[in-house]
Parts: sequence; C-alpha cells; structure tokens
Amino acid sequence: MLDDSLAFITRGYDFGAHIWSRTRDGARAVPLRLLGKPALLVRGEEGVRLFYDQSKVRRHGAMPAFIQQSLFGNGSVHSLDGDEHRHRKATFVDALYEDEQVERMLPLLEREWGDALAAWVDGGRGSAYDTAVGVFGRASMEWAGLPGTAAAKTRWAVRQAQIVDGFGALYSPEYLRALGNRVWSDRHAQRLIEAVRAGSLDAAEGTALHAWAWHRDAAGRPLPSRVAGVELQNSFRPMIAVARFVAFAAKELHDRPEWRERIATETEQRGSLVGGPLARAFAQEVRRTAPFVPMLPGWATTDVSLDGEQLAAGGRVLIDVLGTDTDDRSWERAGEFDPERFVDVDDYEALTAFIPHGGADVRTGHRCPGEKLAIAGLAAAVAALSDPRVRVLDEGLEVNRRRLPTKPRSGVLVGRCPFH
Repeated sequence: MLDDSLAFITRGYDFGAHIWSRTRDGARAVPLRLLGKPALLVRGEEGVRLFYDQSKVRRHGAMPAFIQQSLFGNGSVHSLDGDEHRHRKATFVDALYEDEQVERMLPLLEREWGDALAAWVDGGRGSAYDTAVGVFGRASMEWAGLPGTAAAKTRWAVRQAQIVDGFGALYSPEYLRALGNRVWSDRHAQRLIEAVRAGSLDAAEGTALHAWAWHRDAAGRPLPSRVAGVELQNSFRPMIAVARFVAFAAKELHDRPEWRERIATETEQRGSLVGGPLARAFAQEVRRTAPFVPMLPGWATTDVSLDGEQLAAGGRVLIDVLGTDTDDRSWERAGEFDPERFVDVDDYEALTAFIPHGGADVRTGHRCPGEKLAIAGLAAAVAALSDPRVRVLDEGLEVNRRRLPTKPRSGVLVGRCPFH
C-alpha cells in the first residue's frame, strides 16, 4: 500500500473524500498508510465510538510533534490519557464547561460584540476574522482573570491567533512565526502563574488564572509553572480560534440573506446579541460544515476492527471529523447548509456524529470543555453580523481547502451598509 502522507499535505480538507473514494459507498472504515505505518480511517457514529473507546485507542503521542509543540504546548492535557488525563481534565471542566462559567462570559461577549457592531455602523471596515480575534481575545482574557489593558489583550490575542493560523503550515514561514509566538506566550503565561503563586498578582476564584495557578496533580503536587501557563493558554486560546468559524459564518450569511433577516429580527426582539436560538442554530450548522481540522489521530492499543477492516495494535486510528459531521448515514441532507436542523436542539452532545470540537463525554473523554463557550461566542458574532446596518462584502470569499486550518481568504470584509 502506498503511503498517503503526501496526499494529506496536498489535499487538506479533501483528503478524507479522496481516501473514501477507494471503498464502497457508506463504508465506516478504510485502510491506508501514514508516515510509514498502517492506519485506519473511520467515520460516522460507529467510527466515533471506536475512536473514543479508551480501552482500544489512546491519544498520547498520536498527534505529530510539530503540531503538539506549536498548537497545544508541551505537557498539555491533549497529550495525556487515562487517570492522568481525567484528573487534569477535571480542572478544565470546572474552569470552562460549567454553566456558571458560560454565564460569566455572556456579558463580556455582549459588550465586545456591541462595540464591534457600533464601529462597523460608524463607518469602520475590517474583516470579520480580525474583528473576532480582538473581540474573543479581550473577552476571554478578562473572563480568565488576566491583567492588562484592552490594547495589551488585543496584542496577545493576535499572537495566539497566529499560533493557531500557523500550526499546520510546516512548509511555510508562518510555522516559524507560530513557534516564536508560542515561546513568547509560554514565557508570559508562566510569569503570570509565578506572580499569582508569589502573591504579587491577585487571581479571583473561579477564573482560569486561579485554577491553573493552584492546580494539583493526582499526587498533590503543583504543576510546573511552565505547564500551568500552557494550560492557562489552553483555557482561552480556543475561544480566539473561534474567529475562524466567524469568518465562515459571515460567508454563509452573505449567501443567505433570508437567514440574516430572520436572525436580525430575533436579535431586535430579544434586545440582546447573546443567547438567540436562531443565531445559535446557525452557529451550530457552521461548526458542522466547517470544522477546525479534517481529522484527529490516535493509536490502537489493541487489535481493532470496524466494518470488516482490521488494524493491528500500534497502528494509527484516524477519525474523519469532516466526514463524520457531513456523513450521509448520520445526517439528513448532509451536504446542504441548513441551520433548521439545529433549531430546538439543546442537547447537541447527544448527537454522536456531531464532533466539530471532538466527541465522547466532556468529563471522561477528549471532547473540548470550551465547546459551550465557543457556541455562545459564535452565536453572538452571527447576531452582530446579521444587523441590517452592516454589509458583508463579497470580496475574497474563496477558501483554500488545502491549507490547515483554513478560512475564507479575506477573512470576510464587513462595513457599513449604505442604505441604513
């Protein structure tokens, strides 16, 4: 079997479709070879159940080192499994996932997106992506308990966004920039942790800064300050990464004026940019059709099989994230962009084949604990972008599907509507 590593680099988000074309329609698993090792690409509900079965698949060491080092940071929770992972993950759940944490974020999102909307209405023009980086950076850092001015938070948010933007571009100078921003950010976050521990910086209880400064491992030992700083960033950087979803949301709103009108009416009636059910449904459909990465890797710890295909222990198991989120057997009209499918769906975690932020249980598995925050932030952005006083321009809407991660080329430009 030929190695498919080069095909992954050259095809990006279309790699999964390329591999599935080798097998029968509706297959749940297909063998391939990556980086010289046998692998199994899986999809759909059956694939999700296999990939997140920790008795059969582990994540530790599966992510290529160049991604782990640049995007998540050395020693982060993403590289752990078993009891160690569950113990560290519990702090993330407390700091990010609980409903009271989402409630703390909502007024910050309301304020920041309200200011962004006012700037657009006043004649400002910029990309939805760049605006979202600043909005989410300022909101999430304040929510996390970090000190600093709004301008300082915006500058750090830009660095964090570039880490996300460059992690997959190993062949590009952007990857070297990402490594440089990672070094700077790790040092800065480490100093914040050390300042809290030394008593020279207050960290309010309930914030991510407090949680990671005083986190203890299962043996009761504090994390090294560098690792605690890495996890502090992993508490707020995912929110900044949602800016990519905002760019895709702006593109979809541009193409669907009827949805912009519906969401604008909802927002006006509710008198708030946050919490709108239609805006939330639209946000969920954006996440389904434009997931952050096309797939995620794991190692088979025992011989595994799915849909007639076998993989020996030690081989890679890959979950096709995009292929699962758009799987014909899991979704009606899977290839259509239709937010109606998420209207009145409150328990989205019960949708096994909906994994834009990972799958399985938040507390015991690898599902992202910041998912509820991401949805709240994206829905607020959708509401702001639907305001009839602003116009979503049609410049640079094309998407390079080979690049990881990707977004519309211009970030989607937004400006004042001349008719309002």
